[in-house]
Formats: sequence, structure tokens, C-alpha cells
Amino acid sequence: MERPKTEEATVRELRLVVTAADYEEALRFYRDVLGLPERGAFSSPDGRVTILEAGRATLEIADPGHAAFIDDVEVGRRVAGQIRVAFQVDDAPAVTARLAAAGAEVLAEPTRTPWNSLNSRLEAPGALQLTLFTELGEE
Repeated sequence: MERPKTEEATVRELRLVVTAADYEEALRFYRDVLGLPERGAFSSPDGRVTILEAGRATLEIADPGHAAFIDDVEVGRRVAGQIRVAFQVDDAPAVTARLAAAGAEVLAEPTRTPWNSLNSRLEAPGALQLTLFTELGEE
């Protein structure tokens, strides 16, 4: 399918917005433990929001069959809901251990995938499933 040609991109940023019942715990986990730099923080009489940098963003669209395949590879069974967040990190085992020590539930330890990356799966604050992956390069 040919993409429409435009003079400039219509989307400039992908922002995933997570509503966390325990705002302080989620902020501590993602900013202080995972290490996402803070871009800005704002408050109103009704609440607070903090925007964290997460490197380059992509939107991955998967059909139910492929989503089940990914879950099977990473965890051994279907566990993710409609949304799963994946972070590319330099050392998936070390980051997995750090996040687990900070309260994330490890659903699957780092596992080598058929596409030659090392992937782990965690349940993190804000009720998000996270995949941490490290690209292993050419076999």
C-alpha cells in the first residue's frame, strides 16, 4: 500500500498517557528507577502530571494472533491486554532486576527471542505490562 505524500509530517510525537492511582509510586518507578528523564511537570487544583522522555517512539500495531505469539515467546502464555509498553534498554537482565527490586512483578525473566533480542516481561505501576528488550545483533 502506498503512503500518501505530505509536505511535512502530521504527527510529531507519540505520547502514551498513563493514569496511575498511586501517582507518586508510578513517578518514582518510571523516572527514578527506570531512568526516564523528566521533561516537565504541571499541576492544577485537580491534580498533577509529569511528562517523561522515553527516547524514540513508535506505534506497533499487532493483530490478536501476533500479540498471542509475542506473549507466548516472552511469557509462555497470553497475558497482555490491549496495551503493552516496550522499552529498548542496553541490559535487559540488569534493568529487569532493578525494576523488580522497585516493586514490578516479573512475569517472565529475559528470554532470547526468535528475532534475536533478549526480552523480559513485567507488570509495573499504573497497571502496565512492560517488555524490556535488548537487541543482540546478528547471530
